[in-house]
Amino acid sequence: MAATASQMVELGTEAPAFSLPDTHGNTVSLDDLAGAKAYLIAFICNHCPFVKHVEQELGRIARAYQQKGVAVIGICSNDLENYADDRPEKLEEQRQRAGFDFPYLVDADQSVAKAYCAACTPDFFVYDADRKLFYRGQMDDSRPDSGIEVTGTDLRSALDTCLAGENPPREQKPSLGCNIKWKKGTAPSYA
Repeated sequence: MAATASQMVELGTEAPAFSLPDTHGNTVSLDDLAGAKAYLIAFICNHCPFVKHVEQELGRIARAYQQKGVAVIGICSNDLENYADDRPEKLEEQRQRAGFDFPYLVDADQSVAKAYCAACTPDFFVYDADRKLFYRGQMDDSRPDSGIEVTGTDLRSALDTCLAGENPPREQKPSLGCNIKWKKGTAPSYA
């Protein structure tokens, strides 16, 4: 199980706009979620063992923080032709299994992943109310087979700090996971 680290995009970068279908084919855009106190955008998928390891905690975090005014969005950007487990019907199964009650979007042309410089699954981005990047990095120190409990400590702390109007956390560790499965010949330069 090879692992790829997330790109550490510069803090303060504006969230790129997007408009993508969810697992039912309904279009959701970032503007549809305007007015949120913060935004959590998670690049995830169904087949990755790193995502499977944290998906239940991601569901818990989403439920808790949506009640506090955070807009949560999941995006799958993997090559759907070559990774059948990441097709919309399988993502919907994952959504049900993990208790995701947020929009789970399909980035079939992979343009949104490239706009965000997403590199791995999971890859987490927290934006403030002005849609400026506040945090990018890991959920916590747990990894599959690490023996470390999944707590969401880093991600929860970043969300709490953002909602409190404080400065971004000084230490931000890159997320670690499977690389996004780029379509043949289309991987971005950072991949």
